[in-house]
Amino acid sequence: MTHHYLLAHDLGTTGNKATLFDAEEGVVLASTFVSYPTFYPQPAWAEQDPADWEKAIWQATRLLLDQTNVEPGAIAAVSFSGTMQGALLVDRQGAPLGRAIIWADQRATAEADLMGSACDPQALYRLTGQRLSPTYTGPKVLWIKEHQPKVYEKAYKVLQVKDYAAFLLTGVFATDPSDASATLLFDLVGGHWASDLIEALGLNCELFPEVHASTAIIGQVTPAAAAASGLMAGTPVVIGGGDGACATVGAGSVREGEAYAYLGSSSWIAVTTRQPIYDPRQRTFTLAHLIPGYYFPLGTMQAAGGAYGWLEHLLHPEGNEQALQTMDIEAASVPAGANGLLFLPYLMGERSPYWNPMARGALVGLAMSHGRAEIARAVLEGVALNLGLILEALRAQNVQIGRLLLIGGGARSAVWRQILADVLGLPVWLPALTTEATALGAVIAGGVGVGLFTDFYVVDRLVSPREAEHPEPARHQHYADLLDLFRQTYEALDPIFAKLAGLAAVKPGFEN
Repeated sequence: MTHHYLLAHDLGTTGNKATLFDAEEGVVLASTFVSYPTFYPQPAWAEQDPADWEKAIWQATRLLLDQTNVEPGAIAAVSFSGTMQGALLVDRQGAPLGRAIIWADQRATAEADLMGSACDPQALYRLTGQRLSPTYTGPKVLWIKEHQPKVYEKAYKVLQVKDYAAFLLTGVFATDPSDASATLLFDLVGGHWASDLIEALGLNCELFPEVHASTAIIGQVTPAAAAASGLMAGTPVVIGGGDGACATVGAGSVREGEAYAYLGSSSWIAVTTRQPIYDPRQRTFTLAHLIPGYYFPLGTMQAAGGAYGWLEHLLHPEGNEQALQTMDIEAASVPAGANGLLFLPYLMGERSPYWNPMARGALVGLAMSHGRAEIARAVLEGVALNLGLILEALRAQNVQIGRLLLIGGGARSAVWRQILADVLGLPVWLPALTTEATALGAVIAGGVGVGLFTDFYVVDRLVSPREAEHPEPARHQHYADLLDLFRQTYEALDPIFAKLAGLAAVKPGFEN
C-alpha cells in the first residue's frame, strides 16, 4: 500500500513554515522554516518582496524532501495557508508589479475614508462582516490606484500570499472564501465578490480571482515548479485558506461555540459559529470558515508576539537564542501588575477593539525602581489585557466561552499562558500541535480535497488538547481592576496619538 503524505506551506509574517504530514499515522513527519524580511519604508507601512516568498517555498520544500527521504510521488497533495488582508498586484503572466502590501500596513487611511463616503459603513459591515479599516485589501488597492496608477493599469489580478504561492505551483489564479472575506469586498453570506460595491469604488471586478472552496484542487504542480521544488509534476494542489481560517481548524474549533486564541506576531480570539456576529460598535468582525456554511467571528490585535519580539531586540540586540526564555524568567519574578507599570501594545496601530491606525505603544508609570523584569511582564500583560477587551466585545454579543484553546508561538511560554488565564478568567488548553496548528488546518483542507480525510472533523483525532493553566481568583480580580485602568489609559492618550503621528510625518533636516 502506498504511504501518503500531505505538504502544507504556511506563509507567515516572518517566514514560510513548510510541514510534511503523515496522513496514515496522523502525525507531523517534519517541518522546516525559511525566513524572509518585512520592509517598513515609512511609518505605518509594511511590505514584503514576493521573490522572497518564492525562494522560501522552493527552499523549504527541498529541505523537507532531503530531511525525510520521502519520495515526491508519495505526496498526495500540496496546500497552503498565509497571512490575510494583503495586496499583491500581478500582471497577466503572474509577474509581481512590486512589493506586496501586507496585513500590518496601515497607509490607506484616506482610501478607507473614501469607501466610507461611497457607501454606508454600517451596511458595509453587514455585507462583508468587516468594518472600515486601512488594514483590508480593498483600501490598499484603492491606495495603489491613487498613488501608483501605472502599477494599477498593468495589474491583472490582486492576490494574497497563499494565492500567489498556489499560482507559482500551478499557473492558476485562485483564492478561497476565507481570504476573500478579509478584503472588505466580499459578500460574506452570499459567498461571492460584492461586484456592485467593487464597481461603485471604481475598481475592476476582473482584478479579483475566482473563489474556490478551501478543499478545491485548483491545478497540478507544473514541470517548472517541479524542477524548482523537487516535487513531482502533476501533484494535486489544493488552495487551502487564510492563516486565520486554517488556525481555526488546526486549533480544533470546528463546531459551533468552540473558541481559541492565537498568540503569534499578531493575536486574536475567535469562536466558530453558524451565522456571522455583528457588533453594534463594530469592535469585532467575522470571516468565512474553511468549512462551508460556518464562520468565525473574532477580534484581532496588531502586535502581540511582535511586541515581545520588539522588546527582545531592544534588550538583546546580539540575538541571544535564549533571550525569550530569559525574559520569561524575569517576567515571572515580578507580581501581577508589573509593580505599577502598564504597557499599551499598539506598536503598529490597532485593530480590535479600537480600530485606530494612529494608536501607538506606550509604557505608562515608569519609575526608577522599574527594570527589565517589570518591562518584560508589562509587555506580556499589555497583550493579554487587550485580548481581555476583545473577549469583552465577543461576550457582549452573547458569545459563551468556557475555555480557550491556545495556539501559536506564544503558547510555548508558560508565563504568558498563566497571565492569559488570569486576565481572561478562563482555563487555557493546549492542543497537541500549537506552533503547527495553522499548517495543520491547511493539511486537513488538502487531505479532504484529495479524499484522504472524509471531512474536517478528522481534527478530533489529530488534536488532543489538555488543560495547561487555570485562572487564580485573586490574580483575576486584580487584573479585572487593571483592565479598567488599561482602558482609561488608552482613552487618555488617544488624542495625543494623532498629534504624534503628525510630528512623525515631518522629517526636518539637521545641520552637522
